[in-house]
Amino acid sequence: MAEKDPSTIQVTCPCCGATLTVDATLPAVLDHKLPPKPQALTQLKDAAKVLHEEATRREEKYQQIREAEKSKGKLLDKKFQELLKKAKEEPLQKPLKDIDLD
Repeated sequence: MAEKDPSTIQVTCPCCGATLTVDATLPAVLDHKLPPKPQALTQLKDAAKVLHEEATRREEKYQQIREAEKSKGKLLDKKFQELLKKAKEEPLQKPLKDIDLD
């Protein structure tokens, strides 16, 4: 099925990594290949290493989110001040009613 036919397209799924062969002339999937499964951990020390790496990644992600939340208040305050300043500079206009458009 992996022929160099111009009517077939091979697509890799970004979510699961599966490879799909799609026929462009017929709206159909011709072939579906699952991605290779990762090998199971064979050593206990490998499992401990993987758990430690995951904990480190979690901690880094938490620190990034924490810093973003700290600066979120300042950002919102700055945006509010800019919009308030813009609102004070613009002259007040009488709201336009539907009846005024006739």
